[in-house]
Amino acid sequence: MKPSTIVIKLGSSSLVNPDTREPRLSVMSKMVETVAILKRQGHKVVIVSSGGVAMGLNAMRLAEKPKEIAEVQAIAAIGQGRLISKWDMLFQEYEQEIAQILLTRNDILNWKQYKNAKNTILELLKMGVTPIVNENDTLSISEIEFGDNDTLSGVTAALIEADYLFLLTDVDCLYTNDPRIDPEAKPVITVDMDSKINPLKDVNTSSGSGSSVGTGGMRTKLIAADLATKAGVVTLVMRSEQPQEIVRIIDYMETQDYKSLSSDEEVALLNDLGLPLHTKFLAIDNDLRLENRQFWLLHGLVSKGSIIIDKDIYENIIEENNNNSNTNDLEAENDNENENSDSAFTIDYQGGLPASGIIDIQDTFHELDCVNLKIGRRLSNGELDPEFPLQTVGRARCNYTSTELNKIKGINRGESVTDFLGYSGSDSDEVNENEHTHVMRQSANEQIIDKLADGLHECCIASRENLAFTPV
Repeated sequence: MKPSTIVIKLGSSSLVNPDTREPRLSVMSKMVETVAILKRQGHKVVIVSSGGVAMGLNAMRLAEKPKEIAEVQAIAAIGQGRLISKWDMLFQEYEQEIAQILLTRNDILNWKQYKNAKNTILELLKMGVTPIVNENDTLSISEIEFGDNDTLSGVTAALIEADYLFLLTDVDCLYTNDPRIDPEAKPVITVDMDSKINPLKDVNTSSGSGSSVGTGGMRTKLIAADLATKAGVVTLVMRSEQPQEIVRIIDYMETQDYKSLSSDEEVALLNDLGLPLHTKFLAIDNDLRLENRQFWLLHGLVSKGSIIIDKDIYENIIEENNNNSNTNDLEAENDNENENSDSAFTIDYQGGLPASGIIDIQDTFHELDCVNLKIGRRLSNGELDPEFPLQTVGRARCNYTSTELNKIKGINRGESVTDFLGYSGSDSDEVNENEHTHVMRQSANEQIIDKLADGLHECCIASRENLAFTPV
């Protein structure tokens, strides 16, 4: 078994009895034993542990979680110390050192801080220490919180470029429906996140909104799986009472040809091998995976507004790329056709996309705020079509405010931003610095990304290094 980096997330309902509020030391002990085994095999392990608020409730003998934010944060401060103390006590039985890392989204809003968080965790792993990560519930507010530790675990797994993310919970796997109310519900064992057909189209995720001591549920686990698999992390959901099975499941994934099996066939194979039911979300292909900075731009930041780009321009670039078969001759031919077009929004890759391709700006944002990049449809009068559903295709950190962008969105190629604003407003005429933009992709075709990036660079929205679009 090759050494892997593994993130294991345990929810509050797994660590604390929701009725008595007492810690489930048996689960924690099994988890510690499992980590010790994994580390002996050469793996590196990070634990994302909920339970601070739940243990605080137990310490203060409260039957229900308070509704006031200040009270919840005070309870979290009480419980977090108890939680890490119990982890430390159990790991000391195996002479293992742990380190506590408390995060909020605010800690990774800055790219340097994001890298520092990554480097700290990797250094701890290099030292043989087991990092225990939790959201800093004592300080986090709604604007900067991850919201639940499922999401935090997905971000953590992507941050350190882990191989596996295990989401341990109080159910054994994902089902097509809630098995507690539907006896016909079937387990979903393997989900191919690369599939062009929605792999979860037959899955009902409406049930499971979280326990009385937690904030998660199956829906948040699907969100975490989506985040992690886009960064190349295989994600699994399994029952928390059997953490020791993580070792065997990893071995199963690396030795068995399960991808060719139907769900029923794989259930039968798991039964034959004596393995528990679980759901695994396969990571997307290498050429589609988000690198660290791309992931940070798309999922680490909080968007404050949107820039809307003309749909026709977006689709013209994709259509041309699909037709030119990656040959220089066809590229030149298509460029010439575009130059002779009667369209008011002609694509010229040498000159870039004219700023008139920006239809509208949504919301109010400041310089260097994160904004969504969306495509919309332009009406004959040049306004945004309110009937057309907007599609988010990326993100950027803007060098200009929303007020400034509204002034420069109509300028043509060759015109200066300074002339429209009366000042430069930035060290560059680009709306986004190279390192601050990424556009979501669901296609391996880098040429589409490059051409869109070139166009947006020239029209002052963004530069190549800052963009990656999702072709429609």
